Parts: sequence; C-alpha cells; structure tokens
Amino acid sequence: QVQLVESGGGLVQTGGSLRLSCAASGRTFSTDVMGWFRQAPGKEREFVARIRWSSGSTSYADSVKGRFTISRDNAKNTVYLQMNSLKPEDTAVYYCAVAKLPRATTIVAEYDYWGQGTQVTVSS
Repeated sequence: QVQLVESGGGLVQTGGSLRLSCAASGRTFSTDVMGWFRQAPGKEREFVARIRWSSGSTSYADSVKGRFTISRDNAKNTVYLQMNSLKPEDTAVYYCAVAKLPRATTIVAEYDYWGQGTQVTVSS
C-alpha cells in the first residue's frame, strides 16, 4: 500500500503561482512513476505531469508545458508541482498518483494509488 497526501492548493489570481506537494509513504520503490492529474467540474480527470523516481525524467501535458515543473525530493519521498503563470482554465482539483508500472505514461488507469486531491482556483 502507498499513502499520498497532497497540500499547497488555494486561490490565486491569473498569472500567479502555487506549489503543490505530495508526500508518499508506505511501499514506494525507485521504479515507481509519480504523476499529477487534475479534474475540473464536469470534466474527466486529465494528465498534467509525471516523473520517474529513479531517473528524474519528466513529461508534461501540452497545456502546461513551459509553465509547470514537476520535481522530487527522494530524501523526503515528496513530489512537487510548481505552477507558474496560472490561468483560469487551470482551475481544478489536483491529484497526485503512483504507478507501479515503470512504463506508466499519461493514462489514468495505469496509476495504482491516489491522493485525496487539493483544490486550485485561479480567478480572472
């Protein structure tokens, strides 16, 4: 089992920044993939970014590329999502997730454990 706890959400104006954190505990391994997803009201959950624990390699959704940065702190077992130049369309509940499949990509079903989510609201 893996437990994930997100924090750092809130209300911010357009153009502002937030940093989300996701603390992982339990049976985590260096081969895991950590991902951030988001879900806006009435929409499906969508991929935002992912990072491989072992290599640190990252990938991003086109909608956030150049504005968001995913990173990890292995010593703290924590993944971060730095969000800059926020837009109203970034408003959503943000979830972190762990995939045990080393080749996990952007698909929700590939991720095995999920946090409770944290609300991000960007006002115009």
